[in-house]
Amino acid sequence: MADLILGQVLSFAGDAMVEGAGAARHLSQGGVLVDAGRIVAVGEAAVLRAAYPAVPVTDHGRCLISAGFIDAHVHYPQTAIVASWGKRLIDWLNSYTFPEEMRFADRPYADLVAGRYLDLALAHGTTSMCTYATIHPESVEAFFAAARARGLRAWAGKTCMDRNAPAGLRDTVQSAYDDSKRLLQKWHGVDRLSYVITPRFSPTSTPEQLAVLGALWAEYPDCLMQTHLSEQTDEIAWVKKLFPQSRDYLDTYEAQGLLRPGAVYGHAIHLTPRERQRLAEAGASLVHCPTSNTFIGSGLFDMGLAQTLRVGLATDTGGGSSFSMLRTMAAAYEVAQLRGQALHPAQLWWLATAGSARALHAETRIGNLAPGMEADLVVLDLASTPAIEQAARRAEDIWQAVFPTIMMGDDRAILGVWVSGRPI
Repeated sequence: MADLILGQVLSFAGDAMVEGAGAARHLSQGGVLVDAGRIVAVGEAAVLRAAYPAVPVTDHGRCLISAGFIDAHVHYPQTAIVASWGKRLIDWLNSYTFPEEMRFADRPYADLVAGRYLDLALAHGTTSMCTYATIHPESVEAFFAAARARGLRAWAGKTCMDRNAPAGLRDTVQSAYDDSKRLLQKWHGVDRLSYVITPRFSPTSTPEQLAVLGALWAEYPDCLMQTHLSEQTDEIAWVKKLFPQSRDYLDTYEAQGLLRPGAVYGHAIHLTPRERQRLAEAGASLVHCPTSNTFIGSGLFDMGLAQTLRVGLATDTGGGSSFSMLRTMAAAYEVAQLRGQALHPAQLWWLATAGSARALHAETRIGNLAPGMEADLVVLDLASTPAIEQAARRAEDIWQAVFPTIMMGDDRAILGVWVSGRPI
């Protein structure tokens, strides 16, 4: 059944990282018509009311209607350890991540956490995500089952590690290939689900394991491949010791067939000139994880890379300290400020919606409000707290009204979430 949702409407007609606010389209009295899981029309409220007089109307007044947020780099198994005190990346993995991930051999526990994570994400307006699981096939099964039950467009993959991890979290070259292929064949393309080939990162995979995952990707080239790249300087030094034959960190993937369009690299903070050039030439995607990068002390991402590369935005739960893409946008603004790169609110919103969709090669399906797109929407109260309300009241344009919610908003700002045209 069709529904007409009214309010202020924010969409994009271009790449905000290149065009700035000129890429955005704002309707102060707009509407979105959804039917059968798709967006049918976007336009002025009065025009849509007149054109579709029999369609039920939900009027949100001055609230903002946007495409749902897209979290392009998540570790859902780390839900329980979010905001755990830590030192550097390797310490954090050994102290918190690896012990928690060992629990995901237990399917009931994986089911519990998958459901909890997805409900937390939806409560914060996130309607799609790309997640790492653990080495256990059960962790992938649990996530996909929970995401399918909620009707989400989601990506996930079995994390592959055959060295430099506890015995309970290591697979092998062969099992990584076999398990990944079986899960891919079972889940990829089912409803709104997609499988992602997922080596955790080069330090925890031998060249042989990376090579078989590259071979698997060649067999199924329509999948994405996700991993980590150049997150911390001590990690890069470790990679250099483990791969003395490689030119740089990126080369550890490139040499094994893991660099081309559809490659999605998290973090990518400390890149060499060669790596920057090759990433652009190969058409790879990067995902900025600002709350994680500051929480673990990794460094400051260079948003200038978005001029030549697909760049998405992510919470990086649980290295990131929040499930909120609003908080993540705020952190992206703060990180860019420290690099002398002032991001406009339109660019922040783009990164959390259309930019992340583009990084995941899903920009024709999600991340924007336009006819034919899948109807994943979020409705936001732009005066959700007294502090935000008093700031927004002074606004002279939509961006001054939106920016306080970006900087101070949380799940209280989320008034409604629609997944595939269905209110959640």
